[in-house]
Amino acid sequence: MTLKTAISAFAAAAALTFAAGSALAQDALTHDAAAVKAGDYVLDADHGKITFSVVHMGYSIYSGQFTGVQAKLHLDPAHLSASTLDATVPVEGVATGNPKLDTHLKTPDFFDAAKFPNVTFHATKIERTGAKTARITGDLTLLGATHPVTLEAEFLQAGKQPFFGFYEVGFSAHGELKRSDWGMTKFTSAPNLPGFVPVSDEVKLQIEGEFKAAQ
Repeated sequence: MTLKTAISAFAAAAALTFAAGSALAQDALTHDAAAVKAGDYVLDADHGKITFSVVHMGYSIYSGQFTGVQAKLHLDPAHLSASTLDATVPVEGVATGNPKLDTHLKTPDFFDAAKFPNVTFHATKIERTGAKTARITGDLTLLGATHPVTLEAEFLQAGKQPFFGFYEVGFSAHGELKRSDWGMTKFTSAPNLPGFVPVSDEVKLQIEGEFKAAQ
């Protein structure tokens, strides 16, 4: 091997090592939102849930979940306002742990699943509020009506999933809305009991999402 060949081989090996090191660095777990890979992501439906909570007759906070959520995220950490988010929530995925209540929630008293099988959310504005936080404003379409909703989101972690090997980013978010804004007024009052609220108009939302890099 000539000196020139040896130098070329060494340079090539060094370049490959550097490239591999850079890839490993990019895939490493990080809690730094600025270090997250930009690109397109899809929600892992098995690890993406929406928990809703209402006040039940003033006695308790009653919670349920929506599962089977589908969402697509285009993430640009360097220019967060250029990011996009769209989600579809199937009403059939409502789960409270009470089968009778789940069935009732799908009737015209509440979500009217036969007529409106999905709830959708389309982000109209994403703005950074801190090193790991953002405010997401978007249009929520429910029962055929569309109104704005604001979510406060927090970045949790990103990197190569240690068990399955794909790149993933995780978020948590919360928000609040009034269901009557969408025409869902059942049990917000009791005609024979002035001032009594069977089920609160206010609904609190807690959202968890693990997004996988799109292939």
